[in-house]
Amino acid sequence: MGRETNVQSKEENINGGGFFDKYSTTVTDFAAAPTKPLTKQDLINYFVSGCKPKDQWRIGTEHEKFGFEVETLRPIKYDQIKELLYGIAERFGWDPIIDGGNIFALKKGQQCISLEAGGQIEFGGAPVETLHQAFAEIDTHIYQVKEVAKDMGIGFLGIGYNPKWKYEEIPKIPKERYEVMRRFFPKVGTLGNDMLDRTCSIQVNLDYGSEADMIKKLRASLALQPIATALFANSPFTEGKPNGYLSKRSKIWTETDDSRTGLLPFVFDESFGFEKFVDYALDVPMIYVRRKNNHILCDGKTFRDFMEGKLDCLPGEFPTINDWNYHLGTIYTEVRFRRYLEMRGADAGPISFLYALPAFWVGLLYDETSLQNVVDMIADWTQEERQMLRVEVPRTGLKTPFRGGLLREVAEVIVKWAKEGLKRRGLKESMFLDEIEEIAKTGETRAEKLLKMYHGKWEENVDKVYEHEELLY
Repeated sequence: MGRETNVQSKEENINGGGFFDKYSTTVTDFAAAPTKPLTKQDLINYFVSGCKPKDQWRIGTEHEKFGFEVETLRPIKYDQIKELLYGIAERFGWDPIIDGGNIFALKKGQQCISLEAGGQIEFGGAPVETLHQAFAEIDTHIYQVKEVAKDMGIGFLGIGYNPKWKYEEIPKIPKERYEVMRRFFPKVGTLGNDMLDRTCSIQVNLDYGSEADMIKKLRASLALQPIATALFANSPFTEGKPNGYLSKRSKIWTETDDSRTGLLPFVFDESFGFEKFVDYALDVPMIYVRRKNNHILCDGKTFRDFMEGKLDCLPGEFPTINDWNYHLGTIYTEVRFRRYLEMRGADAGPISFLYALPAFWVGLLYDETSLQNVVDMIADWTQEERQMLRVEVPRTGLKTPFRGGLLREVAEVIVKWAKEGLKRRGLKESMFLDEIEEIAKTGETRAEKLLKMYHGKWEENVDKVYEHEELLY
């Protein structure tokens, strides 16, 4: 078995050069007092430190999936997950990550397998140079998980929202952080706990070269995130029936917490830059602070309050840069900005989606021509139009009306630019967009195909989702 790592006592950065914050599998003891009070410039410099020359830009992939018992279709419980994780560690040389005496993650080099609040299994790949390297990681991960899971009678489903089980039927991971969040979210929205326990997504993390490059990439990716949501829509069922949405996962995010979600309209202001984002994040209410392996609710206080020593839960105490990093990790905008950009708009789906989403964003954001094409296209989109897309796309997908036509027409152009961007990279990566290209061309999403089968050959039996080979890992 791999060597166990205790997250209470060992601080470690498994990512090395990029995406430090997201891929850290250990938790620093934040109780250590800062050597000097943080300044606003320190917070700005945090983002400045993310700037990298183009030859150091990397690709970091993440995806989540639902584990289920093959015989009963019930979600797997924590005891089963523990057995699964220890089995992967023993057979394939991963190091278990232990928190409070329980296993919650595995680490191997710069890769991580971790758990979401409802037992969803998440894979975080190492930052790599090419899509081929990223997909080799994904393939190896899926092989290893399946090898252990099949002997346990466990399968995995790639879909954006749990299609069958009620919220109270989802086993809850016994981790303090998630317990604190479950207490917090009902105070600020109606579906935050659903987000924690019943959703799965695919994400990709990408670098920026400078403040100006960050601005272009963040504007482009925020404006296009509803298009990604439409192309990857794959969550049309709730508790055994159609829910009226193509991406229920995306709809849930609109009712989680308006103060820390959404499309960040100020990013499109001429004055936007690192400092403006710091001003925004300083005033986002904090969910919790971490001290001596405990998560402490902050009762709506902001990081600005913390900077002034005014947290009621930690009176007179001042934050460290690790507190800032942790706070940024609780901001769930459609594109999350830390020392990299995290694309968050896509439902979990078939293995082909795990390849297509990184390919989509790499082709658009890592190619100067494609990026400029997007920047020019969205230059006159209004805040009202961008918000309309965020609200309407979860229900109507690529058939959403937009500027006298359908969103499908815009998506077809965007996918074309992404494919051209990949071709200019010269690494034979463009084939990974073939399925998404077809979705954009026809306007029919994965969710709509599932609904057709549900109303047709499945005879309105959602259990057939768990037999649908394309969604099984």
